[in-house]
Amino acid sequence: MIDVVTESYPDIPGLDTGISHALARSVGSGDAHETFRIHRTGPVVAFGRQDRVTPGYADAVRAAHDAGYLALERLAGGRAAVFHETTLAFAWAIPADEPRAGITDRFRAISRMVALAFTDVGAAARVGELPGEYCPGAYSVHLAGGGKVMGVGQRLVRGAAHVGGVIVVDGGRRIADVLRPVYEALAIPWDPTTSGDLGDRVPGLDMKTVREAVLARLADVADVRAATLPPAIVAQGRALADSHVAPAA
Repeated sequence: MIDVVTESYPDIPGLDTGISHALARSVGSGDAHETFRIHRTGPVVAFGRQDRVTPGYADAVRAAHDAGYLALERLAGGRAAVFHETTLAFAWAIPADEPRAGITDRFRAISRMVALAFTDVGAAARVGELPGEYCPGAYSVHLAGGGKVMGVGQRLVRGAAHVGGVIVVDGGRRIADVLRPVYEALAIPWDPTTSGDLGDRVPGLDMKTVREAVLARLADVADVRAATLPPAIVAQGRALADSHVAPAA
């Protein structure tokens, strides 16, 4: 049984990432059920571990702030990615005795599920890396003949895996505009035209429709139930939130 949570905290810096961190720990220890959370976000540039050890990181953080975006250090994934008011974040905390053994299977499951959900709402989608895409990955999802609309990464903890990423409902051009100076500071080559959104194919598509399509596909492969975040998880998330806010440049 998977608990499905849709609570959002877009106005509290670092809290969503802190909650993901707390959920992964709690699922790994057996204190929480497997949980799939999908929620609205605020304007954030989420940096990965590789970014944080790259020369130019401080300049990249400054570029994010200059664009009006909070700079966070996320749990999962590779290079910098952008979240904003018309993206959805997802975080799937999955219990696993040997989390490393299931990395590929989890990537395949989430990318297939999301691609099918996008197709369900009229935006035919495929799994795979686009040449020149931002935050590249073999399990990205892109529109058929178009840009990247979902990115995903994983973080392993004792007893669990955290699978997290971003779904771009609208505002792909905003992502490209923010990432240009960020990637320039990090010296990451990429093609800004690879930044897409579902609205490219379905004008007027709303966040709720996309969220419900993803959850319907999840329900096809697992037993799910609506849930809310336990107060203890939110409290732990608040305690962890500051640790995910990038140091001011």
